Amino acid sequence: MKPFASLAAALLLAATPLCAQQVAVESGSLAGTTLDGGVQAFLGVPFAAPPVRELRWKPPQPAAAWAGVRPATQAAPMCLQPGRGRTMNHYFGNEAVSEDCLYLNIWTPPGAPPPGGWPVVVWIYGGAFNVGSTSMANYAGANLAKKGVIQVNIAYRVGPLGFLAHPELTREGGGHSGNYGLMDQIAGLQWVQRNIRAFGGNPGNVTITGQSAGSMSVGTLQMSPLAKGLFHRVVGMSGSPMRPRGAVPLAEAEAQGLAVQKALGADGIEAMRDLPGDRVLAGAAGVPRDALVADGHVLTGDAAATYAAGSQSKVPVLIGFTRDEAFASLGPVKTVADFTAAVRARFGGQADAVLASYAPKIEADLTRALNDLQRDMSIGQQVMGWAEAQAKAGSPAYVWLFARRQPYAPGITFADHDAATAGAYHTGDVPYWFQTLDSLNLFRTTRTWTAEDRALAERMSDMLVRFARGEAPATDWPRFDPAKPRLMWLDLETRPIDWPRAALVKTLAPTPEARRTNAANRPRD
Repeated sequence: MKPFASLAAALLLAATPLCAQQVAVESGSLAGTTLDGGVQAFLGVPFAAPPVRELRWKPPQPAAAWAGVRPATQAAPMCLQPGRGRTMNHYFGNEAVSEDCLYLNIWTPPGAPPPGGWPVVVWIYGGAFNVGSTSMANYAGANLAKKGVIQVNIAYRVGPLGFLAHPELTREGGGHSGNYGLMDQIAGLQWVQRNIRAFGGNPGNVTITGQSAGSMSVGTLQMSPLAKGLFHRVVGMSGSPMRPRGAVPLAEAEAQGLAVQKALGADGIEAMRDLPGDRVLAGAAGVPRDALVADGHVLTGDAAATYAAGSQSKVPVLIGFTRDEAFASLGPVKTVADFTAAVRARFGGQADAVLASYAPKIEADLTRALNDLQRDMSIGQQVMGWAEAQAKAGSPAYVWLFARRQPYAPGITFADHDAATAGAYHTGDVPYWFQTLDSLNLFRTTRTWTAEDRALAERMSDMLVRFARGEAPATDWPRFDPAKPRLMWLDLETRPIDWPRAALVKTLAPTPEARRTNAANRPRD
Protein backbone atom coordinates (compact mmCIF):
# COMPACT_ATOMS: atom_id res chain seq x y z
CA MET A 1 0.00 0.00 0.00
CA LYS A 2 1.25 3.48 -0.84
CA PRO A 3 1.61 5.85 2.13
CA PHE A 4 -1.15 8.43 2.45
CA ALA A 5 1.14 11.24 3.54
CA SER A 6 3.12 11.12 0.31
CA LEU A 7 0.22 10.47 -2.09
CA ALA A 8 -3.16 11.75 -0.92
CA ALA A 9 -1.67 14.89 0.56
CA ALA A 10 0.46 15.38 -2.53
CA LEU A 11 -2.61 15.12 -4.75
CA LEU A 12 -4.47 17.64 -2.61
CA LEU A 13 -1.49 19.97 -3.00
CA ALA A 14 -0.80 18.52 -6.48
CA ALA A 15 2.95 18.96 -6.02
CA THR A 16 5.74 19.35 -3.51
CA PRO A 17 5.49 22.74 -1.72
CA LEU A 18 8.27 25.09 -2.76
CA CYS A 19 7.95 28.11 -0.47
CA ALA A 20 5.53 29.94 1.78
CA GLN A 21 3.28 32.74 0.51
CA GLN A 22 1.42 35.17 2.77
CA VAL A 23 -2.00 36.75 2.29
CA ALA A 24 -3.84 39.09 4.67
CA VAL A 25 -7.55 38.34 5.17
CA GLU A 26 -10.06 39.92 7.56
CA SER A 27 -9.05 37.73 10.52
CA GLY A 28 -5.27 37.89 10.09
CA SER A 29 -2.39 36.77 7.89
CA LEU A 30 -2.13 33.34 6.23
CA ALA A 31 0.93 31.48 5.02
CA GLY A 32 0.22 29.03 2.23
CA THR A 33 2.43 27.06 -0.10
CA THR A 34 3.56 27.59 -3.67
CA LEU A 35 3.31 24.39 -5.68
CA ASP A 36 5.21 23.20 -8.72
CA GLY A 37 3.96 25.23 -11.64
CA GLY A 38 3.30 28.29 -9.48
CA VAL A 39 -0.15 27.39 -8.09
CA GLN A 40 -0.59 28.57 -4.52
CA ALA A 41 -2.58 26.55 -1.98
CA PHE A 42 -4.12 27.78 1.27
CA LEU A 43 -5.66 24.92 3.24
CA GLY A 44 -7.69 24.90 6.44
CA VAL A 45 -8.68 28.59 6.35
CA PRO A 46 -11.38 29.41 8.95
CA PHE A 47 -14.42 31.22 7.57
CA ALA A 48 -16.63 30.90 10.67
CA ALA A 49 -16.32 30.14 14.37
CA PRO A 50 -16.26 26.46 15.43
CA PRO A 51 -19.95 25.40 15.70
CA VAL A 52 -19.44 23.59 19.01
CA ARG A 53 -20.87 23.69 22.56
CA GLU A 54 -23.49 26.48 22.71
CA LEU A 55 -23.02 27.11 18.94
CA ARG A 56 -24.21 23.62 17.99
CA TRP A 57 -27.41 24.14 15.95
CA LYS A 58 -26.79 27.86 15.63
CA PRO A 59 -26.18 29.91 12.47
CA PRO A 60 -22.46 30.23 11.69
CA GLN A 61 -20.74 32.99 13.64
CA PRO A 62 -17.72 35.10 12.54
CA ALA A 63 -14.29 33.51 12.81
CA ALA A 64 -12.06 34.93 15.55
CA ALA A 65 -9.06 37.04 14.62
CA TRP A 66 -5.55 35.70 15.24
CA ALA A 67 -2.21 37.31 15.87
CA GLY A 68 0.86 36.67 13.74
CA VAL A 69 0.85 34.48 10.66
CA ARG A 70 -1.40 31.41 10.61
CA PRO A 71 -0.09 28.40 8.67
CA ALA A 72 -2.54 27.37 5.94
CA THR A 73 -0.72 24.25 4.79
CA GLN A 74 -2.88 21.46 6.23
CA ALA A 75 -6.53 20.66 5.58
CA ALA A 76 -8.93 20.84 8.51
CA PRO A 77 -10.93 17.82 9.70
CA MET A 78 -14.12 17.08 7.82
CA CYS A 79 -17.41 17.72 9.62
CA LEU A 80 -18.47 14.95 11.98
CA GLN A 81 -19.76 11.96 9.98
CA PRO A 82 -19.25 8.21 9.49
CA GLY A 83 -15.88 7.17 8.08
CA ARG A 84 -15.04 5.38 4.85
CA GLY A 85 -13.72 1.85 4.61
CA ARG A 86 -10.61 1.12 2.59
CA THR A 87 -12.49 -1.08 0.09
CA MET A 88 -15.04 1.59 -0.84
CA ASN A 89 -14.95 2.94 -4.37
CA HIS A 90 -14.26 6.53 -3.30
CA TYR A 91 -11.65 5.95 -0.62
CA PHE A 92 -9.08 8.73 -0.44
CA GLY A 93 -7.53 8.03 2.95
CA ASN A 94 -8.60 8.22 6.56
CA GLU A 95 -9.59 11.85 7.20
CA ALA A 96 -9.95 13.24 10.69
CA VAL A 97 -13.45 14.34 11.76
CA SER A 98 -14.57 17.06 14.12
CA GLU A 99 -17.47 19.37 14.89
CA ASP A 100 -14.88 22.13 14.55
CA CYS A 101 -14.94 22.00 10.76
CA LEU A 102 -15.94 25.31 9.17
CA TYR A 103 -12.84 25.85 7.05
CA LEU A 104 -12.14 26.19 3.35
CA ASN A 105 -9.33 25.33 0.94
CA ILE A 106 -8.13 27.73 -1.76
CA TRP A 107 -5.99 27.20 -4.88
CA THR A 108 -4.87 30.25 -6.87
CA PRO A 109 -3.35 30.44 -10.37
CA PRO A 110 0.30 31.17 -11.06
CA GLY A 111 1.35 34.66 -12.05
CA ALA A 112 -0.34 38.01 -11.70
CA PRO A 113 -4.14 38.17 -11.90
CA PRO A 114 -5.80 39.76 -14.93
CA PRO A 115 -7.43 43.20 -14.63
CA GLY A 116 -10.38 42.81 -12.26
CA GLY A 117 -9.08 39.54 -10.83
CA TRP A 118 -9.31 35.81 -11.51
CA PRO A 119 -12.70 34.10 -11.91
CA VAL A 120 -13.63 32.13 -8.78
CA VAL A 121 -15.05 28.58 -8.71
CA VAL A 122 -16.54 27.60 -5.34
CA TRP A 123 -17.00 23.86 -4.78
CA ILE A 124 -19.74 22.46 -2.51
CA TYR A 125 -19.43 18.72 -1.92
CA GLY A 126 -22.13 16.08 -2.14
CA GLY A 127 -22.92 13.16 0.13
CA ALA A 128 -26.72 13.08 0.69
CA PHE A 129 -26.31 15.94 3.21
CA ASN A 130 -24.81 13.33 5.55
CA VAL A 131 -21.18 13.03 4.49
CA GLY A 132 -18.59 14.88 2.43
CA SER A 133 -15.31 16.74 2.69
CA THR A 134 -13.54 19.73 1.16
CA SER A 135 -10.31 17.74 1.07
CA MET A 136 -11.15 14.54 -0.78
CA ALA A 137 -8.46 14.06 -3.41
CA ASN A 138 -10.91 14.00 -6.33
CA TYR A 139 -11.98 17.56 -5.42
CA ALA A 140 -8.45 19.04 -5.41
CA GLY A 141 -8.27 22.42 -7.12
CA ALA A 142 -4.71 22.75 -8.41
CA ASN A 143 -5.49 21.65 -11.96
CA LEU A 144 -8.32 24.15 -12.44
CA ALA A 145 -6.10 26.84 -10.90
CA LYS A 146 -3.44 26.12 -13.53
CA LYS A 147 -6.07 27.03 -16.13
CA GLY A 148 -6.71 30.47 -14.67
CA VAL A 149 -9.44 30.27 -12.01
CA ILE A 150 -9.32 30.34 -8.22
CA GLN A 151 -10.94 27.25 -6.70
CA VAL A 152 -12.41 27.46 -3.20
CA ASN A 153 -13.77 24.33 -1.46
CA ILE A 154 -16.24 25.21 1.33
CA ALA A 155 -17.12 22.93 4.25
CA TYR A 156 -20.58 22.72 5.77
CA ARG A 157 -22.13 20.76 8.61
CA VAL A 158 -23.79 17.51 7.59
CA GLY A 159 -26.19 14.97 9.08
CA PRO A 160 -28.25 15.85 12.16
CA LEU A 161 -25.60 18.36 13.27
CA GLY A 162 -26.11 20.37 10.09
CA PHE A 163 -29.74 19.73 9.23
CA LEU A 164 -32.05 19.51 12.24
CA ALA A 165 -35.17 21.52 12.98
CA HIS A 166 -36.75 21.50 16.44
CA PRO A 167 -39.43 23.61 18.17
CA GLU A 168 -36.92 24.91 20.74
CA LEU A 169 -34.48 25.83 17.99
CA THR A 170 -37.30 27.63 16.17
CA ARG A 171 -37.95 29.73 19.27
CA GLU A 172 -34.22 30.42 19.64
CA GLY A 173 -34.00 31.39 15.98
CA GLY A 174 -36.87 33.86 16.00
CA GLY A 175 -39.29 31.64 14.10
CA HIS A 176 -37.12 29.33 12.03
CA SER A 177 -34.73 26.40 12.47
CA GLY A 178 -32.86 23.83 10.41
CA ASN A 179 -30.78 24.44 7.27
CA TYR A 180 -27.60 25.12 9.29
CA GLY A 181 -25.50 23.44 6.61
CA LEU A 182 -26.98 25.76 3.98
CA MET A 183 -26.23 28.73 6.24
CA ASP A 184 -22.62 27.50 6.42
CA GLN A 185 -22.46 27.51 2.62
CA ILE A 186 -23.84 31.06 2.54
CA ALA A 187 -21.35 32.17 5.20
CA GLY A 188 -18.55 30.69 3.10
CA LEU A 189 -19.75 32.62 0.04
CA GLN A 190 -19.96 35.81 2.09
CA TRP A 191 -16.37 35.22 3.22
CA VAL A 192 -15.36 34.86 -0.43
CA GLN A 193 -17.01 38.17 -1.25
CA ARG A 194 -15.13 39.92 1.55
CA ASN A 195 -11.73 38.28 1.13
CA ILE A 196 -11.11 36.82 -2.32
CA ARG A 197 -9.52 39.99 -3.70
CA ALA A 198 -6.59 39.35 -1.34
CA PHE A 199 -5.90 36.18 -3.37
CA GLY A 200 -6.26 37.93 -6.73
CA GLY A 201 -9.87 36.85 -7.21
CA ASN A 202 -12.84 38.75 -8.63
CA PRO A 203 -15.79 38.80 -6.19
CA GLY A 204 -17.99 39.90 -9.09
CA ASN A 205 -17.30 36.66 -10.97
CA VAL A 206 -18.09 33.72 -8.71
CA THR A 207 -19.37 30.36 -9.97
CA ILE A 208 -20.87 28.00 -7.40
CA THR A 209 -20.39 24.34 -8.27
CA GLY A 210 -21.64 21.16 -6.62
CA GLN A 211 -22.39 17.50 -7.21
CA SER A 212 -25.28 15.36 -5.91
CA ALA A 213 -26.33 17.00 -2.61
CA GLY A 214 -23.86 19.72 -3.56
CA SER A 215 -25.78 20.25 -6.79
CA MET A 216 -29.05 20.29 -4.87
CA SER A 217 -27.34 22.86 -2.64
CA VAL A 218 -26.29 25.20 -5.44
CA GLY A 219 -29.77 24.95 -6.96
CA THR A 220 -31.24 25.69 -3.55
CA LEU A 221 -28.89 28.65 -3.06
CA GLN A 222 -30.20 29.96 -6.37
CA MET A 223 -33.62 30.05 -4.67
CA SER A 224 -32.53 31.51 -1.32
CA PRO A 225 -33.02 35.24 -0.66
CA LEU A 226 -29.99 35.09 1.67
CA ALA A 227 -27.66 34.08 -1.19
CA LYS A 228 -28.66 36.82 -3.64
CA GLY A 229 -25.63 38.58 -5.11
CA LEU A 230 -23.09 36.09 -3.75
CA PHE A 231 -22.57 34.26 -7.07
CA HIS A 232 -22.96 34.86 -10.78
CA ARG A 233 -23.10 31.38 -12.35
CA VAL A 234 -24.12 27.89 -11.23
CA VAL A 235 -22.74 24.45 -12.14
CA GLY A 236 -24.90 21.54 -10.96
CA MET A 237 -23.71 17.95 -11.36
CA SER A 238 -26.31 15.21 -10.83
CA GLY A 239 -28.71 17.02 -8.56
CA SER A 240 -31.58 19.46 -9.00
CA PRO A 241 -33.80 21.66 -6.85
CA MET A 242 -36.76 20.45 -8.96
CA ARG A 243 -37.38 17.34 -6.87
CA PRO A 244 -40.77 15.86 -5.96
CA ARG A 245 -39.84 16.03 -2.29
CA GLY A 246 -37.90 19.23 -1.88
CA ALA A 247 -37.79 21.35 1.26
CA VAL A 248 -40.35 20.12 3.80
CA PRO A 249 -42.60 22.41 5.87
CA LEU A 250 -41.12 23.63 9.13
CA ALA A 251 -43.72 21.87 11.28
CA GLU A 252 -42.92 18.52 9.67
CA ALA A 253 -39.19 19.05 10.13
CA GLU A 254 -39.74 20.03 13.78
CA ALA A 255 -41.62 16.76 14.35
CA GLN A 256 -38.65 14.89 12.90
CA GLY A 257 -36.38 16.79 15.29
CA LEU A 258 -38.53 15.76 18.23
CA ALA A 259 -38.25 12.16 17.06
CA VAL A 260 -34.45 12.52 17.09
CA GLN A 261 -34.65 13.94 20.63
CA LYS A 262 -36.72 10.93 21.72
CA ALA A 263 -34.26 8.51 20.12
CA LEU A 264 -31.45 10.21 22.04
CA GLY A 265 -33.35 9.99 25.34
CA ALA A 266 -32.83 13.70 25.91
CA ASP A 267 -35.24 16.10 27.62
CA GLY A 268 -34.64 19.09 25.35
CA ILE A 269 -32.27 20.85 23.01
CA GLU A 270 -29.78 21.84 25.73
CA ALA A 271 -29.50 18.22 26.80
CA MET A 272 -28.92 17.34 23.15
CA ARG A 273 -26.13 19.94 23.03
CA ASP A 274 -24.55 18.23 26.03
CA LEU A 275 -24.24 14.93 24.17
CA PRO A 276 -21.04 14.05 22.31
CA GLY A 277 -21.47 14.53 18.57
CA ASP A 278 -20.94 10.85 17.78
CA ARG A 279 -23.82 10.00 20.13
CA VAL A 280 -26.07 12.38 18.21
CA LEU A 281 -25.11 10.76 14.91
CA ALA A 282 -25.66 7.24 16.23
CA GLY A 283 -28.97 8.05 17.91
CA ALA A 284 -30.36 9.86 14.87
CA ALA A 285 -29.27 7.21 12.35
CA GLY A 286 -32.53 5.26 12.42
CA VAL A 287 -34.89 8.26 12.48
CA PRO A 288 -36.39 9.29 9.10
CA ARG A 289 -35.37 12.90 8.53
CA ASP A 290 -35.34 15.38 5.67
CA ALA A 291 -32.41 17.74 5.26
CA LEU A 292 -33.89 20.88 3.68
CA VAL A 293 -36.62 22.87 5.43
CA ALA A 294 -38.94 25.55 4.05
CA ASP A 295 -38.21 27.69 7.10
CA GLY A 296 -39.28 31.06 5.71
CA HIS A 297 -35.75 32.36 6.22
CA VAL A 298 -33.16 30.47 4.19
CA LEU A 299 -35.86 28.92 2.00
CA THR A 300 -39.18 30.62 1.45
CA GLY A 301 -40.88 28.05 -0.80
CA ASP A 302 -40.40 25.14 -3.14
CA ALA A 303 -38.42 25.39 -6.36
CA ALA A 304 -41.36 25.41 -8.76
CA ALA A 305 -43.11 28.20 -6.87
CA THR A 306 -39.92 30.23 -6.48
CA TYR A 307 -39.15 30.04 -10.19
CA ALA A 308 -42.77 30.70 -11.15
CA ALA A 309 -42.64 33.89 -9.07
CA GLY A 310 -39.32 34.89 -10.64
CA SER A 311 -37.73 35.11 -7.19
CA GLN A 312 -34.62 33.06 -7.96
CA SER A 313 -31.18 34.43 -8.78
CA LYS A 314 -31.32 34.82 -12.56
CA VAL A 315 -27.88 33.55 -13.51
CA PRO A 316 -26.60 31.13 -16.19
CA VAL A 317 -26.40 27.44 -15.27
CA LEU A 318 -24.34 24.51 -16.54
CA ILE A 319 -26.12 21.34 -15.40
CA GLY A 320 -26.27 17.65 -16.20
CA PHE A 321 -26.23 14.03 -15.13
CA THR A 322 -24.62 10.69 -15.86
CA ARG A 323 -26.00 7.99 -18.10
CA ASP A 324 -26.44 5.25 -15.49
CA GLU A 325 -27.47 7.08 -12.32
CA ALA A 326 -31.00 7.21 -10.94
CA PHE A 327 -32.80 8.43 -7.82
CA ALA A 328 -35.81 6.16 -8.36
CA SER A 329 -36.43 2.46 -8.94
CA LEU A 330 -38.99 0.31 -10.70
CA GLY A 331 -38.30 -2.43 -8.15
CA PRO A 332 -36.92 -5.91 -8.83
CA VAL A 333 -36.81 -6.31 -12.62
CA LYS A 334 -35.01 -9.39 -13.92
CA THR A 335 -36.80 -10.10 -17.21
CA VAL A 336 -38.47 -8.21 -20.05
CA ALA A 337 -41.81 -9.42 -18.66
CA ASP A 338 -40.90 -7.95 -15.26
CA PHE A 339 -40.06 -4.65 -16.97
CA THR A 340 -43.41 -4.54 -18.74
CA ALA A 341 -45.34 -5.37 -15.57
CA ALA A 342 -43.43 -2.78 -13.52
CA VAL A 343 -44.06 -0.05 -16.09
CA ARG A 344 -47.79 -0.84 -16.24
CA ALA A 345 -48.01 -0.80 -12.44
CA ARG A 346 -46.06 2.47 -12.14
CA PHE A 347 -47.31 4.53 -15.09
CA GLY A 348 -50.95 3.49 -15.54
CA GLY A 349 -52.46 5.27 -18.54
CA GLN A 350 -49.02 6.46 -19.64
CA ALA A 351 -47.62 2.91 -19.71
CA ASP A 352 -48.13 2.29 -23.44
CA ALA A 353 -46.15 5.41 -24.35
CA VAL A 354 -43.38 4.51 -21.91
CA LEU A 355 -43.15 0.96 -23.19
CA ALA A 356 -43.10 2.11 -26.80
CA SER A 357 -40.09 4.29 -26.05
CA TYR A 358 -38.13 2.28 -23.46
CA ALA A 359 -39.13 -1.40 -23.53
CA PRO A 360 -36.27 -3.80 -24.41
CA LYS A 361 -36.95 -6.21 -27.22
CA ILE A 362 -34.52 -8.86 -25.95
CA GLU A 363 -33.17 -9.76 -22.51
CA ALA A 364 -29.70 -8.51 -23.46
CA ASP A 365 -31.10 -4.95 -23.69
CA LEU A 366 -32.84 -5.07 -20.31
CA THR A 367 -30.16 -3.34 -18.22
CA ARG A 368 -29.82 -0.47 -20.69
CA ALA A 369 -33.59 0.03 -20.86
CA LEU A 370 -33.99 -0.13 -17.09
CA ASN A 371 -31.15 2.32 -16.46
CA ASP A 372 -32.47 4.76 -19.05
CA LEU A 373 -36.01 4.78 -17.66
CA GLN A 374 -35.05 4.94 -13.98
CA ARG A 375 -32.66 7.80 -14.78
CA ASP A 376 -35.19 9.73 -16.85
CA MET A 377 -38.01 9.35 -14.32
CA SER A 378 -35.80 10.91 -11.64
CA ILE A 379 -32.63 12.92 -12.26
CA GLY A 380 -33.18 13.33 -16.01
CA GLN A 381 -36.62 14.84 -15.51
CA GLN A 382 -35.41 16.97 -12.61
CA VAL A 383 -32.53 18.46 -14.60
CA MET A 384 -34.88 19.13 -17.51
CA GLY A 385 -37.24 20.90 -15.10
CA TRP A 386 -34.36 23.10 -13.93
CA ALA A 387 -33.35 23.90 -17.50
CA GLU A 388 -36.94 24.73 -18.51
CA ALA A 389 -37.35 27.01 -15.48
CA GLN A 390 -34.16 28.79 -16.51
CA ALA A 391 -35.45 29.25 -20.05
CA LYS A 392 -38.78 30.65 -18.84
CA ALA A 393 -36.85 33.16 -16.71
CA GLY A 394 -34.73 34.17 -19.71
CA SER A 395 -31.55 32.78 -18.13
CA PRO A 396 -29.14 30.58 -20.11
CA ALA A 397 -28.90 26.86 -19.37
CA TYR A 398 -26.38 24.42 -20.84
CA VAL A 399 -27.03 20.70 -20.23
CA TRP A 400 -24.83 17.60 -20.51
CA LEU A 401 -25.15 13.82 -20.35
CA PHE A 402 -21.94 12.08 -19.22
CA ALA A 403 -21.66 8.58 -20.71
CA ARG A 404 -18.08 7.42 -20.14
CA ARG A 405 -17.73 4.10 -18.30
CA GLN A 406 -14.45 4.27 -16.40
CA PRO A 407 -11.79 1.68 -17.35
CA TYR A 408 -11.56 -0.52 -14.25
CA ALA A 409 -8.49 -2.55 -13.39
CA PRO A 410 -8.96 -6.30 -14.00
CA GLY A 411 -10.45 -8.12 -11.01
CA ILE A 412 -11.02 -4.98 -8.91
CA THR A 413 -13.81 -5.19 -6.33
CA PHE A 414 -15.40 -2.64 -4.01
CA ALA A 415 -17.58 -2.86 -0.92
CA ASP A 416 -20.15 -0.41 -2.27
CA HIS A 417 -19.80 -0.49 -6.05
CA ASP A 418 -20.13 -3.19 -8.71
CA ALA A 419 -17.64 -2.33 -11.45
CA ALA A 420 -19.30 -4.82 -13.81
CA THR A 421 -22.69 -3.06 -13.74
CA ALA A 422 -22.02 0.51 -12.58
CA GLY A 423 -21.69 2.02 -16.05
CA ALA A 424 -21.39 5.82 -16.08
CA TYR A 425 -22.22 6.00 -12.40
CA HIS A 426 -23.27 8.79 -10.03
CA THR A 427 -20.12 10.85 -9.28
CA GLY A 428 -18.16 9.15 -12.07
CA ASP A 429 -17.82 12.44 -13.95
CA VAL A 430 -16.27 14.43 -11.07
CA PRO A 431 -12.60 13.42 -11.59
CA TYR A 432 -12.94 14.42 -15.24
CA TRP A 433 -14.26 17.91 -14.44
CA PHE A 434 -11.37 18.51 -12.00
CA GLN A 435 -8.72 16.47 -13.86
CA THR A 436 -8.15 14.33 -10.76
CA LEU A 437 -8.32 10.88 -12.36
CA ASP A 438 -5.27 9.70 -10.42
CA SER A 439 -7.12 10.22 -7.12
CA LEU A 440 -8.88 6.90 -7.69
CA ASN A 441 -5.54 5.04 -7.73
CA LEU A 442 -4.11 6.43 -4.51
CA PHE A 443 -3.88 3.22 -2.50
CA ARG A 444 -4.42 0.53 -5.12
CA THR A 445 -4.85 0.56 -8.86
CA THR A 446 -8.61 0.63 -9.42
CA ARG A 447 -8.62 2.22 -12.90
CA THR A 448 -6.36 1.80 -15.91
CA TRP A 449 -6.75 5.28 -17.34
CA THR A 450 -6.16 5.70 -21.06
CA ALA A 451 -4.85 8.61 -23.04
CA GLU A 452 -8.43 9.09 -24.24
CA ASP A 453 -9.66 9.43 -20.64
CA ARG A 454 -7.04 12.05 -19.93
CA ALA A 455 -7.99 13.92 -23.10
CA LEU A 456 -11.65 13.86 -22.02
CA ALA A 457 -10.69 15.24 -18.60
CA GLU A 458 -8.72 17.99 -20.34
CA ARG A 459 -11.74 18.93 -22.47
CA MET A 460 -14.24 18.82 -19.60
CA SER A 461 -12.10 20.91 -17.26
CA ASP A 462 -11.65 23.40 -20.12
CA MET A 463 -15.45 23.55 -20.45
CA LEU A 464 -15.85 24.31 -16.76
CA VAL A 465 -13.20 27.03 -16.87
CA ARG A 466 -14.72 28.62 -19.99
CA PHE A 467 -18.10 28.77 -18.29
CA ALA A 468 -16.57 30.30 -15.15
CA ARG A 469 -15.05 33.00 -17.34
CA GLY A 470 -18.50 33.91 -18.64
CA GLU A 471 -18.37 32.09 -21.98
CA ALA A 472 -20.37 29.20 -23.41
CA PRO A 473 -18.73 25.99 -22.11
CA ALA A 474 -17.82 25.04 -25.71
CA THR A 475 -18.26 26.77 -29.03
CA ASP A 476 -20.62 24.03 -30.25
CA TRP A 477 -22.56 23.64 -26.99
CA PRO A 478 -26.22 24.60 -27.63
CA ARG A 479 -28.09 26.75 -25.16
CA PHE A 480 -31.12 24.84 -23.85
CA ASP A 481 -34.28 25.50 -25.84
CA PRO A 482 -37.52 23.96 -24.52
CA ALA A 483 -38.89 23.80 -28.05
CA LYS A 484 -35.96 21.67 -29.21
CA PRO A 485 -34.08 20.30 -26.18
CA ARG A 486 -30.45 19.47 -26.90
CA LEU A 487 -27.55 18.59 -24.65
CA MET A 488 -23.84 17.81 -24.85
CA TRP A 489 -22.89 14.14 -24.93
CA LEU A 490 -19.71 13.71 -22.88
CA ASP A 491 -17.79 10.55 -23.70
CA LEU A 492 -14.47 9.87 -25.41
CA GLU A 493 -16.18 11.78 -28.20
CA THR A 494 -18.03 14.93 -27.14
CA ARG A 495 -20.82 16.25 -29.35
CA PRO A 496 -24.18 18.01 -29.09
CA ILE A 497 -27.19 15.71 -29.52
CA ASP A 498 -30.95 15.91 -29.29
CA TRP A 499 -32.07 15.14 -25.73
CA PRO A 500 -33.03 11.43 -25.83
CA ARG A 501 -36.80 10.96 -25.56
CA ALA A 502 -37.18 14.61 -24.54
CA ALA A 503 -40.92 14.86 -25.25
CA LEU A 504 -41.64 11.88 -23.03
CA VAL A 505 -39.15 12.75 -20.28
CA LYS A 506 -40.85 16.06 -19.54
CA THR A 507 -44.26 14.38 -19.19
CA LEU A 508 -43.27 11.43 -16.98
CA ALA A 509 -45.22 11.55 -13.73
CA PRO A 510 -42.89 12.61 -10.90
CA THR A 511 -41.52 9.76 -8.84
CA PRO A 512 -41.05 10.35 -5.11
CA GLU A 513 -37.51 9.73 -3.91
CA ALA A 514 -36.78 7.70 -0.84
CA ARG A 515 -35.26 9.70 1.99
CA ARG A 516 -31.50 9.33 1.81
CA THR A 517 -30.45 10.72 5.18
CA ASN A 518 -28.79 7.54 6.45
CA ALA A 519 -25.37 7.45 4.81
CA ALA A 520 -25.06 3.71 5.44
CA ASN A 521 -27.90 3.04 2.99
CA ARG A 522 -26.25 4.36 -0.17
CA PRO A 523 -22.90 4.61 -1.94
CA ARG A 524 -20.74 7.52 -0.91
CA ASP A 525 -20.39 10.47 -3.28
